[in-house]
Amino acid sequence: MIPPEWLNQAVLRIAPHLRRTLLTNDAGLNIYLKWENQQVTGSFKLRGALNKVLSLEKWEQEAGLVTASAGNHGQGVALAGNLVNAPVTIFASNHAVTSKVKAMRALGAEVRLVEGGYEAAEQTAIRFASEHSKTWVSAYNDGQVIAGQGTIGLEIAQELPPQAGMTWLAPVGGGGLLAGIGAALTRYRVGAAHKERPRLVGVQAEASAFMHSLFYRDAQENIPDLPTLADGLSGRIEDDSLTIPMLKQFADDIILVSEEEIAQAIAFAWHKYHQRIEGSAAVSLAPILSGKVKPPAVVVISGGNIQPEVHAAICRRYAELR
Repeated sequence: MIPPEWLNQAVLRIAPHLRRTLLTNDAGLNIYLKWENQQVTGSFKLRGALNKVLSLEKWEQEAGLVTASAGNHGQGVALAGNLVNAPVTIFASNHAVTSKVKAMRALGAEVRLVEGGYEAAEQTAIRFASEHSKTWVSAYNDGQVIAGQGTIGLEIAQELPPQAGMTWLAPVGGGGLLAGIGAALTRYRVGAAHKERPRLVGVQAEASAFMHSLFYRDAQENIPDLPTLADGLSGRIEDDSLTIPMLKQFADDIILVSEEEIAQAIAFAWHKYHQRIEGSAAVSLAPILSGKVKPPAVVVISGGNIQPEVHAAICRRYAELR
């Protein structure tokens, strides 16, 4: 768990380096959308990375920063490293989205590709940081990272006070975003009857449903880890991650969506809102479009870093969603 004051400290720490992203209303669907695809690096991940790196001691920064990433968290750490003049090494799967790898390198990070999926990259990165006395910056299993992500919840609540009957939807992979939003919503939920508080629901791809399994079965064994449009949400979670008990405390549900539902949400966002969103962000819009979650709802659109040709192909395939 994280102290409540960490959220307010995170706001002050990272605000000078962020965009205040838009919260818009689609009255027809009765939803509000928080557009973190418009963030500086194209993703909410900048928030947690900045808060963690800027909270480090100078010697921890100078030792060099190491992380594992599918792309968005790595971009955040790389940008934060530039701000404090710290070298950054990022371990990524050799299956990582090419445009995300290029973006991390363009920000000056050294990117090392690892055979296998995100779990292999994360384990290699943790081992490398330990063996070379570098500072490890987890994408989710860190209180300051979670507090940084929670600033999204504070921003939304300032514009749209949480209310009974409304569902807040956010993507979940390692759980840092959902845990942070849950922490931000605590003041609106503690002491309130269950039916009087806003619901918090995480959404994950069926193809890599590790957190869903942890949430409902307390285990992540024998879970398929298949290719998915929601690449930023895939992979096994550290067994001792802070996010696991936090989601048990804060989340009301974690639901799964199919690859087709994710693709349709990507196309819908482009055709209706003229917004480019990635698969890891589209998962939170997908349950609204499929009817799995009934409005009113707040939908966190977490990022927009999708391979251009993949995005174009999906939008052509679902041209009828114009």
